[in-house]
Amino acid sequence: MSSATSVIEPIVFRWHQAEITAIAPVTPHVKSVRLRCALAQTYRAGQHVDVRLTAEDGYQAQRSYSIASAQDGSGTFELMIEALPDGEVSGWFSQCADVGDRVEMRGPIGGSFSWDGPDGGPLLLGGGGSGVVPLLAMLRRRAQHWRAIPAALIYSARTHAEMIALAELEQLAATDPQVSLHLAATREPGGKRIDAALVAGALTRIGAPGKVFLCGSNRFVAAASDLIMAAGVAPGLIRTERFGA
Repeated sequence: MSSATSVIEPIVFRWHQAEITAIAPVTPHVKSVRLRCALAQTYRAGQHVDVRLTAEDGYQAQRSYSIASAQDGSGTFELMIEALPDGEVSGWFSQCADVGDRVEMRGPIGGSFSWDGPDGGPLLLGGGGSGVVPLLAMLRRRAQHWRAIPAALIYSARTHAEMIALAELEQLAATDPQVSLHLAATREPGGKRIDAALVAGALTRIGAPGKVFLCGSNRFVAAASDLIMAAGVAPGLIRTERFGA
């Protein structure tokens, strides 16, 4: 046990310097932040990192963010950071961060909630709000090398304008016959929440899933899990990540 810990600890638990190389708006409340960091060579799609900020007086704040990109050999990776009310870390990224700024990171974290082509499929993915980010990384990884694996994404957000990378997801679904996109805008006129019909539509496109990944609020993940199991998917296939109280 001690020897295994000595191997893992320097990789996962050591803080690394990361430099911001690009910042761009994604939605009214979410920014894409690309960073150059040694961790860009070690992660799998679906995993996340801890980000730590240190003020001049020594005060520190940290938060976890899922990685949105798939490994591409550039030495960088992308985070999608949503500005939260009173969020110390997200507030800094939203209002103060600039290209060239440095932060600290550690990870990658989340071995069970990760995917690569040899893990198989078909893939059934479900994201609520910013919970789509690690699923976006999986779809991007699939697009790099594993296009023969069918994938369906169920994505729920308050409005279409708040859906992260919606144009990219729509383009992927329009050009790749093995990918389907199933949207639920909960706060638009005529909108609805994820329901049995949405799940059935996704399953019809991919058949029996080999892997299921769900990420979002407790409420979203619980509802999606219940609906997917009610549709006959074995509970043991489902992997979840939750955020919020």
